[in-house]
Amino acid sequence: MGTGFRAARSLLRHMASPAPGRAPRLGTHDGNFHCDEALACTLLRVLPRYRDAEIVRTREPQLLAQCDVVVDVGGEYDPQRHRYDHHQRSFSQSMHDLRPDKPWTTKLSSAGLVYLHFGSQILAHLLGRAEDDPVVQLLYDKLYENFMEEIDAIDNGVAQLDGKPRYAVTTDLSARVGLLNPRWNDPNQDTETQFQKAMELVKAEFLDRLDYYHRAWLPARTLVEDAVQKRFEVDPSGEILVLPSGGCPWKEHLFSLEAELGVETPIKFVLYPDQNGRWRVQSVPATLHSFHSRLPLLEAWRGLRDQELSQLSGIPGCIFVHTSGFIGGNQTQEGALLMAQKTLTPDLQGS
Repeated sequence: MGTGFRAARSLLRHMASPAPGRAPRLGTHDGNFHCDEALACTLLRVLPRYRDAEIVRTREPQLLAQCDVVVDVGGEYDPQRHRYDHHQRSFSQSMHDLRPDKPWTTKLSSAGLVYLHFGSQILAHLLGRAEDDPVVQLLYDKLYENFMEEIDAIDNGVAQLDGKPRYAVTTDLSARVGLLNPRWNDPNQDTETQFQKAMELVKAEFLDRLDYYHRAWLPARTLVEDAVQKRFEVDPSGEILVLPSGGCPWKEHLFSLEAELGVETPIKFVLYPDQNGRWRVQSVPATLHSFHSRLPLLEAWRGLRDQELSQLSGIPGCIFVHTSGFIGGNQTQEGALLMAQKTLTPDLQGS
C-alpha cells in the first residue's frame, strides 16, 4: 500500500466525525435506487462511527451540504470532504488509478469508492484484526475482485465481454436490487421503504461472501498448497493432485500457486473424495473460469457408466465420466488415480 494512500486514509479517519450533538448523516440521491449507493451506505454503516447514521435521500444541494458523507450524487469526488460521486465527466478513475498497487481498471462506482477508502477499516472491524493484517489485505483484494468490481462495472455500463452475449444474466445482485424499486404502475411509489430493503439485501450478501472467503476459501489454500508440494508422491509426472477433502474450493488457489511456486508442467487432474466416500477425478480447467479442460478424460469413456465403463477402461469400480470429459468417478482413490493416469498416458489403456 502506498504511503500517500495511507496518509490520506489516516486524514479521512480524523475528519469523519459528525458535528457534536447529532447523529451522522449519509447523503445519497432520492428516486429510483441502484446497488452501488445501497451498498455504499451499507458499508459505511458497518463502521462504529456511522452505525446509527441517518440516511438522507435527496438531490437538494442545501441538504446534501449538511451531510457528513455523500455518495452517488452531487457531482463531486473529494475524499477529504467525504464526497464520493462518480457521475461527473471529470471522473474516470479505477482502483488502479487511485491505488497503483492494485490491478483492477474498471471505473469505480460510489460503492467502489467507499470500498477503496474504507474497505480495510470495514474488514478489520468485522474480522477483529488490524488493518495491516495480511488476512485483511488478502480478503480486501478477494472481495473487490469477486464482489465489488462487478457492481462497479454494472453501474458504469461496462460490458463483461465484447460482442453479443449468448444469454441474459438477470439474477445478479445489481439486478435484484433494481427489482426492489416500485414498479412503474404501482400506486405506491415509496422508494424509502424499498431502499431500506435494498440495504438489508446487500448487507446480507456482503457479509455472507466475506464469511465464505474467510472461513472456507482462505483455509482451502493450505490444503491445495500441501497437495501441490506432494504431487510427485502421487504420480511421477507431477500432473495429478490429491485433496483429502471434497468440496474444497481449489481452482483459484491452484492457478495462483502454480505461478507463485514456479510449477513448470501444468497440473492436469485433481482427485478428491465425495460425500459418500467415493472418489472424483476432475480435469483442471484451461483457465480459471473456462468450461474447457487442460486435458479432459478420454473421449471413448465419455458418457459411459458403471460396468460398461469399467470394462472398456480396464479399471475396476468406475462410476461415470461426464459427456464433456471434465469429471469422472470411481469407487476408490486407486481407481480414480488410474483414470487420470490412463488419460495422461493413453498407451496404458490396454494394460
